[in-house]
Amino acid sequence: MAVQRATLTHSTNSTSVADLLERVLDKGIVIAGDIRIKLVDVELLTIQLRLVICSVDKAREIGIDWWSDNAMFRGLTRQSADVEPSLPAPSESLESRLARLEGLLLSQAAGAERPT
Repeated sequence: MAVQRATLTHSTNSTSVADLLERVLDKGIVIAGDIRIKLVDVELLTIQLRLVICSVDKAREIGIDWWSDNAMFRGLTRQSADVEPSLPAPSESLESRLARLEGLLLSQAAGAERPT
């Protein structure tokens, strides 16, 4: 009777951290978990955690693009419809801003001097 021996093979292929990170960002990974604190069958606290790790392209592909409408992430500070007209536009020159502000101050001073 011949005895067959199982042979062990070792993998010589290794994955670097960069390869692993590229794979995770390309495919995406979701980590989800719930924490519930109960006392005598009364739920006191529930925390739901959802974490998505992926590339920007993959996030847009699955419908996540909250940063595209956020002014903070686009480098804009106060350029929306609710901005007061007295605030300067970023492209406005310093001289025109100063002239406009002086005009506003003069009109406010003239309005305050008028008897009511």
